[in-house]
Amino acid sequence: MKKIDLEIVALSHSVTQSHNYAVVLGERAGNRRLPIVIGGFEAQAIAVAMERMIPNRPLTHDLFKNTLDTFDVELKEVVINNLLDGIFYAQLVCARDGNEFVIDSRTSDAIAMAVRFKSPIYTFDFIMEQAGVILDDSQEEETTSIISQEATSDSLENLSEKALNKLLEEVLENEDYERAAVIRDELKKRSEGSKDSE
Repeated sequence: MKKIDLEIVALSHSVTQSHNYAVVLGERAGNRRLPIVIGGFEAQAIAVAMERMIPNRPLTHDLFKNTLDTFDVELKEVVINNLLDGIFYAQLVCARDGNEFVIDSRTSDAIAMAVRFKSPIYTFDFIMEQAGVILDDSQEEETTSIISQEATSDSLENLSEKALNKLLEEVLENEDYERAAVIRDELKKRSEGSKDSE
């Protein structure tokens, strides 16, 4: 079976299930998208790695990556290999000393590991046919935000840069990485704005 190469195109609140998120994977060589509903903790684990944030203490996925690294296990690829009753199944394809082995995984955990290892993510055509969607441009723009609009609702624009940096330290201490990403984006926006005005 031919594998389809995927990339993460969005991580946002799930439209269909409140209190959940959706990670949207897109074909690298096509226009189909594969939305997968995941929990808040799993979304955070993916967002932390995508944003290259360093938590005060390693998250579970960081611990697992460190363990694999310690024992010279390479994560070659992640394969979303099945879809049964609306539930996606995935596998971690690993290698050590020239031997390849497969570990079953929840799809959200597999994606979180793929981001940390910078490993490719694949699926099969029958899964894209069952659960894939083709988004038009306006829908695509709506789902490209890494962090939900709700997280940005309290206005950070009114805070000084010093206050933003202090707030960033506090939310990192509380391990609220979603909020930290929003604050960091605001700081980045200001930094880019000051460069443009020079």
